[in-house]
Amino acid sequence: MRAAYITEVGPAEAIRYGELPVPATGPTDVLVNVEAVAVNPVDTFIRSGAWPTPTPFPFVLGRDLVGRVAALGSGAVGFAVGDRVWCNSLGHAGRQGSFAECAVAPVERLYHLPDRADALTAVAVAHPAATAYLALFRHGGLRPGETLCVQGGAGNVGTAAIQLAAAAEARVIATANAADASWCRAAGAAEVLDYRDPALAERLRAVAPDGIEVYVDTSGRLDLDLAVDVLAFRGRIVCLAGLGQRPALPLGPLYTRDGHILGFVISRATADELADAARTINRLLAAGGLTTRISEVLPLERAAEAHRMVEDGVRGRVVLRI
Repeated sequence: MRAAYITEVGPAEAIRYGELPVPATGPTDVLVNVEAVAVNPVDTFIRSGAWPTPTPFPFVLGRDLVGRVAALGSGAVGFAVGDRVWCNSLGHAGRQGSFAECAVAPVERLYHLPDRADALTAVAVAHPAATAYLALFRHGGLRPGETLCVQGGAGNVGTAAIQLAAAAEARVIATANAADASWCRAAGAAEVLDYRDPALAERLRAVAPDGIEVYVDTSGRLDLDLAVDVLAFRGRIVCLAGLGQRPALPLGPLYTRDGHILGFVISRATADELADAARTINRLLAAGGLTTRISEVLPLERAAEAHRMVEDGVRGRVVLRI
């Protein structure tokens, strides 16, 4: 099979494209003929070595895939050859990745793709939507009627967070560039504020006078002073970006609000947690309730270029078609 892989961690130029053996399928594994994959920032962290994880070389890159079942292990129940499927947790903790014509997924990490779901949209939203779902509901405990603030609402995870929260009947306030206000409102945000506004704290208090129950930073620029200042009693701040950030902790106002700060990285999510997210993602995919920006659709042999684009901060998602 053709695959995009590395033989050592390093820059995007370390990515090779060539022939590798079709991976063996274990008893509880599913072999998938891959149709499309997406490039995530975490893929670049793993390729570069910034996020240490077992990478048995040659190591096939990639978390996400959409494809069709080609073969099943004897214990891989719930699927049949030809089923449309998706996965968003390969390429980590020793699992080989998805950037290949064929990939093996553990059966507990593979999900049926709804009949009406578009393959490119599905693979583009799989990782951001699961990240947003777990951040909001598993870690943030977001409930209907609560107010959520999404810092970085126009980004991939931010957009998914807005859509998921709005579908769950929460009130969403997003921060973004003024040019992205209409995008965030279309995703379901009730209010969109310019994150560069020097009066942002005052504007947040004006639109959420009782405080914000859940504050999620997807931008990596978390201003803890601001977040704590606008937090409701027993509010929750969820941090899921900003690998190199070291903000000061405003401890006094945090603990006198009974506030919480939670760190979350989807790479440590359990198979059960990811399956929980997948059920909601599938329901919204079937209804057309999840959308994202797809900036580029490239062939797999251009995986190195795709990695460079993501590292350079491309706007939207980069998808590779097999």
